Amino acid sequence: MLGPLVNSAALLFGGGAGAALGSYVPKRVTEALPLTCGVLSACIGTVMVSKVHALPPVALAMLGGSFIGELLSLEKRLEALIRWCQKLVERFLPPREDDPKIQSFILKYVSVLVLFSVSGMGVFGSMREGMSGDPTILLAKSVLDLFTALIFGAEMGFSIMLIALPQIAIQGSLYFGATFLAPLVSMPMQLDFSACGGIIMFATGLRICGIKLFPIVNMLPALILAMPASALWSHFF
Repeated sequence: MLGPLVNSAALLFGGGAGAALGSYVPKRVTEALPLTCGVLSACIGTVMVSKVHALPPVALAMLGGSFIGELLSLEKRLEALIRWCQKLVERFLPPREDDPKIQSFILKYVSVLVLFSVSGMGVFGSMREGMSGDPTILLAKSVLDLFTALIFGAEMGFSIMLIALPQIAIQGSLYFGATFLAPLVSMPMQLDFSACGGIIMFATGLRICGIKLFPIVNMLPALILAMPASALWSHFF
């Protein structure tokens, strides 16, 4: 489980360093680099989608997953949880005077949480290490997350470090789960699953750049439907 541990350590170190050194980082840097991170997320998502095995099951998973997410109001529930976490953090680490307002903070925090915790790269990397023992993808993601967390930490404070908890929980669960799933998952299923993650990453990138506030969290059930939809498609077509 090298990859998830290194990835979370990079997030903790980068987020803590950014929050501690935030006053020394020029505002133009904290405003410009998140845009680059958003573009990178969109580009990585595009690359992952380009390797899709079959588009129909991916489209079915995305539409069905988004439908379920909207019915359950997953994003609103997560926003409520983030408000609680923010108040908890402020008890011990009062925010700086130049911190963004709560609503703006929540909108950006949701995007950043998704980017770190359930990005296609992280999900696929965790599953790949669990199945093959190769942590290369997650180690590469750790380098990116180190600098990304530093920038977001400088802008949003120590609360960025809290994202390491859901990140290692999700990646660790996928890592151990992949061990049992390996005999059941075919390569087409992995490719279609990765494509769903790529679409979510692309939408996340657009959200970080402020182009369109996609309901990212409401799309996440698509990741659960992706492989069953791919298996059914391959069976019948």
